[in-house]
Amino acid sequence: MPEGDTIHRTANRLRSLLVGQPLVRLEVRRATVPVPRSGTMIEAVDPVGKHLLIRFAGGTTLRTHMRMTGSWHVYRTGERWRQPGHLARAVLEIEGWTAVCFAAPVVELEASPTSASRVAHLGPDLTRPDITDDDIALAVDRMYDGEIGAVLLDQRVACGIGNIYKSETLFVCGVDPFTSAAALDKRIQHKVVATASKLLRASVADAARPRNVYGRAGQPCRKCGTPIRAQRQGEQRRTTYWCPSCQR
Repeated sequence: MPEGDTIHRTANRLRSLLVGQPLVRLEVRRATVPVPRSGTMIEAVDPVGKHLLIRFAGGTTLRTHMRMTGSWHVYRTGERWRQPGHLARAVLEIEGWTAVCFAAPVVELEASPTSASRVAHLGPDLTRPDITDDDIALAVDRMYDGEIGAVLLDQRVACGIGNIYKSETLFVCGVDPFTSAAALDKRIQHKVVATASKLLRASVADAARPRNVYGRAGQPCRKCGTPIRAQRQGEQRRTTYWCPSCQR
């Protein structure tokens, strides 16, 4: 599943091309509200956690969520697509460019109030460049009694963290992923959330992700040499990677 840094990089790319441009055409499969007409201005492209919202003049929003399969591509007009057309869930064309959303499980055209309600339950978006201490504190306040590795994936606590940043954040902070979040000192909880935000925002800036533990099961820890472990965790059974020596 794309993490917050991927969605923000995608939004930055789409925003630079689309915002302020008149729509040439928009095709959305199984749209339940009227599709904006040609000439409608594109007003904003907003990432909200792992959701991406494209807002049009008149109050319509195109909301997508990539999950495990989706991706946005951008092509010059007439350029050959890199995926087959039958996988296109949304096609947005402006003068000179076409943006295509392929294979995303969630592609919905919504009235703006509906779109807002779809993301109202989410915690603070840790990938936002303007994240504040108040946002970090709100995420900490939303933590509950559950294994910290699973709690960090709960987008109601804070959104943007996926499997990579869950594992890498807890390694940086030296926290065992199977420790109860409620048992951690508030200072440690704050450090965990702030570190996740720092790593996510750094990745947006330079497209480089940390690889201390993620995907390295059985390999030696780069810090202490202990073999990295991996185990499925939480209701979603997502794989967690950690160093049993550095994360006690």
